[in-house]
Amino acid sequence: MDMTDLTGSVVALVTPFKKDGSVDFERLKGLVDFHLANGTDGILVLGTTGESATMTDAEDLAVAECVVQRVAGRVPVIGGSGSNCTGESLRKSLELQKLGVDGLLVISPYYNKSNEEGIYHHLADVMDAVNVPCILYNIPGRTGCSISPANVERLSRHPNAWGIKEASGNISYAADIAHCLSDDFHMMSGNDDMVVPLMSLGAVGVISVWADVAPRTVHEMCASFLAGDVKAARRAQIDGLELIHSLFCEVNPIPVKAALAKMGLLEENYRKPLWPMADANRDRLYAAMRGAGLID
Repeated sequence: MDMTDLTGSVVALVTPFKKDGSVDFERLKGLVDFHLANGTDGILVLGTTGESATMTDAEDLAVAECVVQRVAGRVPVIGGSGSNCTGESLRKSLELQKLGVDGLLVISPYYNKSNEEGIYHHLADVMDAVNVPCILYNIPGRTGCSISPANVERLSRHPNAWGIKEASGNISYAADIAHCLSDDFHMMSGNDDMVVPLMSLGAVGVISVWADVAPRTVHEMCASFLAGDVKAARRAQIDGLELIHSLFCEVNPIPVKAALAKMGLLEENYRKPLWPMADANRDRLYAAMRGAGLID
């Protein structure tokens, strides 16, 4: 599916696991159906929220294939193909492209990090090799390095660069790269608590954890802003803050999987080193879910 004009709410989909640790493909299909029924504009698989860091290559490909087949072209499917090894990111990108994803999310190199020119080539090499749109992923809190504004400007001119998922939490950084935005290069917020602020700088939506549990709300917030109803979008953003903060009171995706389990959409199973929530944080999460009307 063409994702050239993708806007709105792209869910950063969790990966459901069974008690034995294997991927729960029936629950995965159910999550896809839940999002298609509730207005989600696109689906990202194999991101941080999908626990891809602890999944095997075979599992990654099987999850991507399952989601692509279940979606069946109704919304764009984006595959996370990031690695701190450029060759591995390139290999995974080509594999996901072969499976039929509509776009790729490519992250800056974590742990080894590299220098300015190395980070540029780490991302550009993937875009040179594939023929699907690529979204740069700036999340220095996870990777230990940022994609500099200068590199964003260079990479924004690449024909396969769709845009950037900006998850630094730094509004000044978002403002610094806003001049790169165009009809061919877009920004998505990577922080659920900053969607409307980033849309005011030109972002076209969000790649969202919040949308895992409240897909209709996040879709409508983005749609309101894009339609010019900034007041409604602002109200949705502010009203959602307690739920958003509770979804990140422990490391993602621990709280969101607990929330989805409470909603009956999956079993609350994680891959180590992730571990179930502390009781006090779970109480806070459930209270926020009640306040948002997600549970009784």
